[in-house]
Amino acid sequence: MNEFWGKNMNEIDCFQTLLCIPLANEVCYEKIGCFSDKPPWSGIPGRQLFGLPASPEKMNISFSLFTKETGNLSQRILYNELSSLQNSSFSPLRKTRFVIHGYTSTGKYDFLILRGKADINCFVVDWEDGAKCTYFIAGSNIRVLGAVIAKFIITMMKIYQYHPSNVHLIGHSLGAHTAGEAGRRLQYVRLDPAAIGFEGFPEMVRLDPSDAGFVDVIHTNGARFPFGLGMFNATGDMDFYPNGGKFMVGCNDEKQEQEDIHSVGNCHHSRSYKYYKYSILYPSGFLAYPCKSYKSFQAGNCFPCPTKSCPVMGHYADQSHDKLKKSNQNYYLNTGFKEPFTSWRYNLSVKLNGMKNVKGEVYIVFHNKNGDMKEYPIMRGSLKQEQIYSKLTDVEINPENASRIEFVWHKQFFTFFWAQLGAEKVNLTRGQDGRETSFCGHGTVKYEVPQMLTPC
Repeated sequence: MNEFWGKNMNEIDCFQTLLCIPLANEVCYEKIGCFSDKPPWSGIPGRQLFGLPASPEKMNISFSLFTKETGNLSQRILYNELSSLQNSSFSPLRKTRFVIHGYTSTGKYDFLILRGKADINCFVVDWEDGAKCTYFIAGSNIRVLGAVIAKFIITMMKIYQYHPSNVHLIGHSLGAHTAGEAGRRLQYVRLDPAAIGFEGFPEMVRLDPSDAGFVDVIHTNGARFPFGLGMFNATGDMDFYPNGGKFMVGCNDEKQEQEDIHSVGNCHHSRSYKYYKYSILYPSGFLAYPCKSYKSFQAGNCFPCPTKSCPVMGHYADQSHDKLKKSNQNYYLNTGFKEPFTSWRYNLSVKLNGMKNVKGEVYIVFHNKNGDMKEYPIMRGSLKQEQIYSKLTDVEINPENASRIEFVWHKQFFTFFWAQLGAEKVNLTRGQDGRETSFCGHGTVKYEVPQMLTPC
């Protein structure tokens, strides 16, 4: 009996909190402020189950500081004790990042790459006890969490004369909305903000561009509930829609589903923070294109990038030329199927040499130094000598770093077995700036035989 109660006290506590309606319409917490459950915070259609937030102590909010001095270890910082910050390895000469996890998650394992690859102050915010109840209780708790983070940042600014433009808040799911609570006059990135109880509601309770000096959003699971857990509507200064923003490539793969079994919500929803993580290491692999829609982007109507107008999704989005235009800009890109999810958009064109009329398929093959190989189709059907065939392609091996580039073709039925084709010239047009690079083949080859391409 005691064992049962010990294991289930948290669930019972959450259940009671959900069912019990407090007599007061407001709770106040020392040095944090007061919080009401009046509309629009609660009591309106879609937010009936939202209530009063728990105290910082009940949520067990903590800040773990990672710097180049701490390595993979951390220093515990208390938001209401100045000495813990002053005696830490925090440096006012560095930029600062706050990483905020989402519903049912924890801050213990997030963004190891961010900790180790940049000379920054990285605060990992953990509110696990406040995030593991029901979704609606956790969604109510982010108001206090945001206030705690804001108070901590204000304290940091006072002690060190630290400018808010050096602070970047990174939040996933409910953590993204927490960033909105804390991020007034700051810059932050939202990783697939949670939709339920937020999308379509007043700006006071959800995120919008006015929440900070610069807001960028990565949408990865904006489909309708229950298939989608994230927001789809544009809510930032820059909104990124990888793979269209609803469902992510590779998530339906059985092996990938096993790897993502501990992901928050689902694979699609969790991809946002994975994209952000790898954008730190491979920024050029997450170039995004300004476009009216994903359909228009897929049709190639926004290729190549306008001059200086293609930002990088993720960690370096704030360096974009367009970040101050403030016009709810939407950007689109396709990603790779598996980690590190990088992709580069190129227009691949091939001028054929060989027999005048052959039935078959033409491919361009890229190899990298790790021994990986990717084959991309250009044309299928009737292939004619001297004809140029082209296709807009998202390649997962950066052509600029490819160890070898090849032409290969596969024959179809009713094609003579002695038929030969070759690539007289292959042009690679880079989406980043429209720069064209040419490669040439020499002679012709039989089907299934790769032809080496060399710079012309």
